[in-house]
Amino acid sequence: MAVRKTYLAVIGAALLLGGCSFSSEALWPTLAGEGNDATESSAMMADTSGADATTSSDVTRSTQPLTGMSQTGTFVGSRVENMQAELNRLKVALNEHNNELQQLRAQTVRNSQAYHGTVAAISARLQVGTTPGNPVLVQQWNTAQQELDRVNDDIAAMNSLANNVAADSTLSTFLLESVRSAYQVSGAVDEDHRQLALLEDETNRTTVLIDRLLNEISEGLARQTSYVSNERANLNALALAVKNGEIFGDALSKRVFQSQAAPAPASSMSSSNDRPLVVIRFDSPSVKYEQALYNAVNRVLERRPQASFDVVAVTPNRGTPAQVALNSNKSKRNAQSVLRSLTDMGMPSTRVRVSDATSASVSANEVHVFVR
Repeated sequence: MAVRKTYLAVIGAALLLGGCSFSSEALWPTLAGEGNDATESSAMMADTSGADATTSSDVTRSTQPLTGMSQTGTFVGSRVENMQAELNRLKVALNEHNNELQQLRAQTVRNSQAYHGTVAAISARLQVGTTPGNPVLVQQWNTAQQELDRVNDDIAAMNSLANNVAADSTLSTFLLESVRSAYQVSGAVDEDHRQLALLEDETNRTTVLIDRLLNEISEGLARQTSYVSNERANLNALALAVKNGEIFGDALSKRVFQSQAAPAPASSMSSSNDRPLVVIRFDSPSVKYEQALYNAVNRVLERRPQASFDVVAVTPNRGTPAQVALNSNKSKRNAQSVLRSLTDMGMPSTRVRVSDATSASVSANEVHVFVR
């Protein structure tokens, strides 16, 4: 039990980071019989068929109240009655929690569909071309963020459900131990032991169902938490695209983490001697560099998903010391702008280093981006 509680604690902490996979595979069968709500939830998870359909009838029977116990008038018989009532309450709770899970799944599907529909509308408008900072797209972006927040709220509700099911799991284990210990109590008749055997079997089956539900919720939490985290990065990249009025693509973090290859060996590149990946010359008040920067970094990550980058503010080494110092401050601000652009595109800040240098070979403030 300690292992299970620890695992749930980890899942709860992961929720704070913001994941969601909307697989329609409902491994946990509907327990609520033929009710309308259960039917609607099952329809949302359309892939539930085959072996799951066979299991569903078994599970439905297992969650029916345990009946047929007769009073024997012994002390053990009274304990059997109490444990039977406790088991039936546990089965009712199990049914309620399963129904809640099905409703949460259906609700998450609806919220995610709304979110993806809004994001698709923004991307389509950007693809055909639009003005920078188009207020219609800004409003749609705000709507998408609200819809993603609702998906995150579904994860919070699922985390609360996981805690309730974990409490049921603890109770089922305690109940099973109580049933087994009752065999050792003196003064029982044969009928008491027959009923204890039935009670033990039913408690075992219920414990298995609770553990299955708990595992499904835990796996769903991990998937959905990861999903929401990735979509937050995609929304940040989309915000930059709306600001510039041109589409970039998926967040760079998707490139960074989609490969499981080992890290490439560190290179001996130095910012002053090696050829930069991108040179951004800030020789006018407004320099549009984001699309070219995104394309260049994205191509590198396609070949080397583990690559990191150096952003170097380069200042002309000309003029008086005061002029050089003034240009250096401007160049550093430009480098910070490039860093913000990279992080908005989804590049983790831990993968980017910022530094500054002076050079006699440049005539204006520049920012050089190197691969390392």
